[in-house]
Amino acid sequence: MAGGGPVDVSIVSLGSTAGLRRADEALGDSLRRAGASVSIARALPPAPIPTLMLTDLAWARAARSAIVHSLRRLERTPPRAVVYSSVTAALLWPRPGTIRFDAPASGNRPGRHGLWQRPLERSRLRHAPLLLPWSTGALCEAPPGARAGGRAIVLPVPVQRSGPLERERDIAAITYAANPSKKGLDRVLAAWRALRGERPDAGTLVVTGASAETLRDAGFDIEGEDGVLVAGALAAAEYRALLRRARVFICAPRREDYGIAQLEALADGCLLVTTAAPGPYAALPIARELDARLVGEDLIAGLRLAFSDPSADYAERAGAALEPYSPAAADRVVAEELLPRLLA
Repeated sequence: MAGGGPVDVSIVSLGSTAGLRRADEALGDSLRRAGASVSIARALPPAPIPTLMLTDLAWARAARSAIVHSLRRLERTPPRAVVYSSVTAALLWPRPGTIRFDAPASGNRPGRHGLWQRPLERSRLRHAPLLLPWSTGALCEAPPGARAGGRAIVLPVPVQRSGPLERERDIAAITYAANPSKKGLDRVLAAWRALRGERPDAGTLVVTGASAETLRDAGFDIEGEDGVLVAGALAAAEYRALLRRARVFICAPRREDYGIAQLEALADGCLLVTTAAPGPYAALPIARELDARLVGEDLIAGLRLAFSDPSADYAERAGAALEPYSPAAADRVVAEELLPRLLA
């Protein structure tokens, strides 16, 4: 909050993943560049809980506690607008506000996993004064009531190249496995092992986003495996430095709510070998446009082509395709569309 004065916008940051935390910081920075004063109410992470229903409840309560505390602190000059970062953050809101989301519970909480979340979500999305989906795909997955009334502004999370691209890429492939089952690490490893069987000199697959212990608890005992290196959960700068050294980013998500890791990989010059996962997978149409041969269920075939017959100028074309995701593009949407409506 600039200067300790009145706050224009308070962002309720769930921050349950590194991607969400970066997205919230980026939104706050963009609003400040547009001239708004911003505070961020950060939810305290709850203890791990075994089911998605209870996990969402714990995070929703943490988000409510964060914004209630923030509103009390700002009681004399309450924020003119509140932005809830994710539907979960808004489920137990103390006051209505804008909802920003990568995917709705109607899409990523099927069956018993979203028994209480989905009906409450419909109400929250219906009563929110403004919606900020990360992508058009996220808006399309939302309940029909959320798509009515012209209340939505699509605002992608900004992505840009993290530094000069390495001329010699000494890492063969890299993947992100913060949620190894959802990210399809089993399928990635199977494809990589098959490629190594054909080409023992293929190099090393670097697994990021989770420690060896975390992966082992999830059923992936791969520490020390030939051709695989577990790098663990890295700081953003360290992770992006690895992307600039990698030739291929490989992933096989069972569902993708957005895909920040894939967009960052494209920005840093990696070839993207991926399955065509369901969900509002923002990088998927870009990957198909750049080289459709690398997209599909046959990951082994995609890897073979990525190493033996890469498309010319892939990195340069990826940079052009990511222009709508640039910080400058996000700043234009925030300054010209979002902020005037938040403060109206």
